[in-house]
Amino acid sequence: MTGAKTAVEWLASVAPDPEACRWEWERSPLGVTLLPAGRAWDVLILPGDLGCPTLDVLTRILDQPGPVLADFGDNRVGFLVPPGTAARWLGTGIRTAGPGTWIVVPYPGRSARGVRWLVPPDGSGTLTDPALLELAMHEAAAGPARKRDLGG
Repeated sequence: MTGAKTAVEWLASVAPDPEACRWEWERSPLGVTLLPAGRAWDVLILPGDLGCPTLDVLTRILDQPGPVLADFGDNRVGFLVPPGTAARWLGTGIRTAGPGTWIVVPYPGRSARGVRWLVPPDGSGTLTDPALLELAMHEAAAGPARKRDLGG
């Protein structure tokens, strides 16, 4: 459980009161907390039909991408990226969470209502590189077209 504890410390560090956040989060029956984006990370939120294939591409080229969240229907997939990314990101259909926004975050290593980790944080602060994420998105988006062109 050391990895989960480290991840909890890393995530809770962005809360206005990290100690109170950890205390409530560890005891909450819902297993989720609201955390502010824009301090240690921003979030790029992709539609599930692009986000899931993008994560597949990333896991083929990286040993460990940054943390990735999804709702239980996989309708939306959120990639934790460096702070400042949300303010600079331009992309149709891509939502961003940066300074002034809060996101629902499940406790690492536990299932929660409505949201789960596809790639849980390891506590090291590893985030997905936005340029690499963009390339993976292009690859994922081209995948279905490439299959059609090849008769797949």
